[in-house]
Amino acid sequence: MSKIQIVWYKRDLRVADHEPLARAAARGPVLPLYICEPSWLHADDFDPMHWTFIRASLKELRLDLANLCQPLVVRHGEVVPVLQTLVEVLDVGGIWAHEETGNLISYDRDRAVRRWARETGVPLTEIPTNGVVRRLPTRDQWADRWERRMRQPITGPPARLRPVVGIDPGPIPTHADLGLAGDVRTGAQPAGEHQAHVLLESFLAERGRDYTRAMSSPVSAEDACSRLSPHLTWGNISTRQVVHAMRARTAELRTQPPEQRGTWLQAMSSFEARLHWRDHFIQKLEDEPRIEIGNFVTAYDGLREDEFDTSRYEAFAAGQTGYPLVDACMRKLLHTGWVNFRMRAMLVSFASYDLWLHWREPGLHLARVFVDYEPGIHWPQHQMQAGTTGINTLRIYSPTKQALDQDPTGAFIRAWVPELAAVPTSFVHQPWMMPAEMQAATGAVIGTDYPAPIVDHAVAAAEAKRKIALVRHLPETKRQADAVQEKHGSRRRPPPPRRRPSPSAEKPSTTQLPLIPGT
Repeated sequence: MSKIQIVWYKRDLRVADHEPLARAAARGPVLPLYICEPSWLHADDFDPMHWTFIRASLKELRLDLANLCQPLVVRHGEVVPVLQTLVEVLDVGGIWAHEETGNLISYDRDRAVRRWARETGVPLTEIPTNGVVRRLPTRDQWADRWERRMRQPITGPPARLRPVVGIDPGPIPTHADLGLAGDVRTGAQPAGEHQAHVLLESFLAERGRDYTRAMSSPVSAEDACSRLSPHLTWGNISTRQVVHAMRARTAELRTQPPEQRGTWLQAMSSFEARLHWRDHFIQKLEDEPRIEIGNFVTAYDGLREDEFDTSRYEAFAAGQTGYPLVDACMRKLLHTGWVNFRMRAMLVSFASYDLWLHWREPGLHLARVFVDYEPGIHWPQHQMQAGTTGINTLRIYSPTKQALDQDPTGAFIRAWVPELAAVPTSFVHQPWMMPAEMQAATGAVIGTDYPAPIVDHAVAAAEAKRKIALVRHLPETKRQADAVQEKHGSRRRPPPPRRRPSPSAEKPSTTQLPLIPGT
């Protein structure tokens, strides 16, 4: 009989467009394997909500694979010992997996697995799953490589898997089985490959019409955004599948008269740009894993770390800053795990500049509350928003201006900050401006029912710009920033003329597009 081919599932929980599964199936009996890794499940950036999404995806995946005659096998333990046990009792001909750009724990784990495979002589084949290039020598022509990968045909699921006889699939562990706390969120979106395609179809057919205009407001983004980010993060659907479907829809739209297609072409163009930039940012972490824990430009080391204010961090994490839109976004995240990209950028800006917190601790908190936490996007984006890349314009968002612009009626604020439910629209964005008698009448006494602003935005922003400028203009900072640009900068279009960046830009630049998380 042919030797057993192990397909190691990680963050690729699907059967369609899964090349390791297809290639393994062509070679022999397939053992599809998911390993619950204690070191990863109990890491600082992992949350029980993540396991809720993963577990639901695994349950569906097990059924889909069972329909192909071999259900998913689940084991609990660190990867190398689990694989070693399997090869000792099974005649294993090879291990197949997708390449993964994860956190430092998964990075070290993958290196250990490759080392073990070399030492034991078990063939290990890792296959790209998106547009990210492992061991990329230069960013030149990266966009062309991405395009070639996206144009490759979709890999269909195998018609049938040759099963591995006599192996116990094992249970899919509950939170308690893994020593995780229960998931207290009740508003997280459903998981699974089927749900990913339902969302994609509804976005391309109906919901995405006003995507470009509606994605910035937390009110309209709930429906107008694709909501595919958790499914891309955990691999219920591949980037290539989304690109193919989006381009087919674009081709269809081009056959329609302008009055019929309306804003659809602009929406599809915006969406494709974000798919491209999704992999662009993941490539940064792939190329330099240390940026999960250290500044891109080390000249900024010590700038915020030495002044970390724990009480400010705790108020931020709990949604108790006194700025209604900031608190509404945080509370929504604590309940659902999702908020749109513009609001995420505002949260990081507020933590980095208003509260002067180093990006790492707020970043860990947000990693835990984002159901779509993607390390390759998360950490480079946090550094970009915090001003430590050396190559990006400082983007300091005014929380009050964002509230007025993106939630003009205060509907989102009232939904998530019930203390302000009775506050008139003229004051709901700045409740501290209410007269005392109105505060009492509305049940929103500032400092009692709802906190006063934790900082003065104008004062805090000015001080943050001053501190950043002291480092930004040092020769060593500029030298390091040039190296960051050479290693990580986009080559998709010619660079603009060099000029001194504005220190307080409120509008995102055209080369700093929102990405799939939150879109």
